Order: sequence, then C-alpha cells, then structure tokens
Amino acid sequence: MKIVVTGGLGFIGSHTVVELQNQGFDVVIIDNLCNSSEDVLDGIQRITSKKATFKNLDLRNKADVTSFFQKHTDIKGVIHFAAYKAVGESVTKPLDYYENNLHSLVYLLQHLSNAGNSNFIFSSSCTVYGQADVVPITEDAPVVPAESPYGNTKQVGEEIIKDVCHVHTDLNAIALRYFNPMGAHPSTEIGELPLGVPQNLVPFITQTGVGLREQLSVFGGDYDTPDGTCIRDYIHVQDLAKAHVIALQRLLEKKNIANFEVFNLGTGTGSSVLEVIQSYERVSGNKLNYKIVDRRPGDITMAYADTAKANNILGWKAETSLDDAMKTAWDWECKIRNYKQPVLS
Repeated sequence: MKIVVTGGLGFIGSHTVVELQNQGFDVVIIDNLCNSSEDVLDGIQRITSKKATFKNLDLRNKADVTSFFQKHTDIKGVIHFAAYKAVGESVTKPLDYYENNLHSLVYLLQHLSNAGNSNFIFSSSCTVYGQADVVPITEDAPVVPAESPYGNTKQVGEEIIKDVCHVHTDLNAIALRYFNPMGAHPSTEIGELPLGVPQNLVPFITQTGVGLREQLSVFGGDYDTPDGTCIRDYIHVQDLAKAHVIALQRLLEKKNIANFEVFNLGTGTGSSVLEVIQSYERVSGNKLNYKIVDRRPGDITMAYADTAKANNILGWKAETSLDDAMKTAWDWECKIRNYKQPVLS
C-alpha cells in the first residue's frame, strides 16, 4: 500500500517514514530539501532495511504537484508535513510562511478532492489554540486569533481542509494538533537537524551543550508560571510518528466517525523551559550555559495537552519520559558532532 509523506526527510517526517515502513507500507517521500538533507534517506534505510522512493519536488509548484500524482495513481494516503514551522521566524517573514504553508496544502487538496476515496493526515499544531484560557487543552477549546503567522497558517489550513471535506465527502482527513516534538530515533540514525540557528528549544540546548552555540537565551523569566519560564508539552518524536501511522490506519480501515477529525498529540504534562534545561543537565552530566532575556514576540505562557481523545479513540498514548526523550536528543547531537560524552557515575 503506497503512502506519500511530504516533508518526509524532515524531523517528524523521517521518523514517520520509519514507522510506516516498519508497518509494511510502501513510502514515497516528497521533499524540496529546504530544511533537510537527502542523507536522511540513508539513515532511514539503515533502521528499516528498506529504501523509500524519493522525489525532490517543491509543492509550491502546482504543475509539478499535478505531474507527480498523474504518475503515481496508486497512492492510498498522504501525510502532509511539508511546511515552515518556526514561530519566531514567522513573525519576521510572514509572507514566506503564507506562501509555503498554504499554497502547498491547496495544491495537494485540489488533487485529492478529485481523486476519490482519498485519505489525508495534516500536520497541525497546538498553536491553533493560542493562549488557551484553560489547561490542559482539549480539542474543544476555542480556536482563537493566532499569536503568530505560523499559528495562523495552521488555523487557516485546518479551515481549508474542513471546507473541502464538507463538499467532497469521500475525502477523509485527520488534523493532528501536536505540541512540542523533541528527541531522535534511539538508533541515532536520524534526528533533528536544523539548518542554521535552531528555532526550537531542545536542539539549541544540545548544540550549546556540545559547544556549537555559546549560550542559550531563555526568552522571558517573568511569566505567570512556577519558575517564570514558559511551559510546553514536550513529546518524543517517535511517539508522535507512531500516532500518524495509527491515524492513517483509522482512515484506511474506515473507522473515522466524520470525514474530518481532530486530535491532540502530547504527553499531557507541561514542562517549563528551566525544567527542560534541568533534564538535559541530568542526562548529559553537563551544566548548560544559559541566560534569561526579554520575552520573544509570538510566544504564549502555557500550553499542554489533554490527551484523552487520542488515548481513548485513536488508542494511542505517548510512552517516553522527558529524560528519556532528552537522552535521545543528546545522543544524536553527540554523534553528529563527534562529541565525546562525559562518563556519568
């Protein structure tokens, strides 16, 4: 059974390809390599002993999208990761985010809505909730005006999918609103590899730990939280990848109740920035050089998931602890930087 994974050489996409192949799916990866490397294909193959088909394609090019699907007529599902995803960067480059994140989605849906009996998994985000009034956040929490252009692309993206599903009832879609992915595959064959300065907390921590970055800036120490730093729900990327496969199987087996469904993916536990730093210090044996600086535009105070719906309806649950997830991130960083870890007593 052939499945397309857009952005399949990226962080979450590559781990999802591994889980799909482990479940026997035939995977076709689409990626334009703007924030990834073709070398990831080798890492995937070393884990699964299977070679995925790869197409270097920019989904912003409508003609190329059309041509691809005309050549691949036996596709049973699409998992769509290909998007820019940095909150801070989106504030300074809004048009780049609207062009990339929305055009690619529209062109995919234009094909799928006409193909008949299509299955679509959308990589969404907890940013659709903005600064939620109540935590943990359920799927019924109001979608409020986004705090960033990135968050807005996920809100608008979900609205586009919902509208298309309303008209094309044989298009089945699930939006997975996940919280803060982190870590790497336990094999250390694939992991998070941002190009340039990391936009996410954990890779910035690990890069600082190996000396690639001089210091971590903690954006804001005066939030209304126990230690003054922002709280997020950090979920291991392998747990997240497994959820995508389970969601896809739900559609393929026609177990979905509606043709557009939404699920939160998180651990259900919030961790502050300082708690994440402490986790790194525990698993690495290193003290981290960090400094608390001014708040960053677009950030919210607190967000963590109510995972009951995903647990009970999808039958999925995050299994990896913060420290275990951090250990995989640290092992991955040390491997790619040839950094010799201290021996912990």
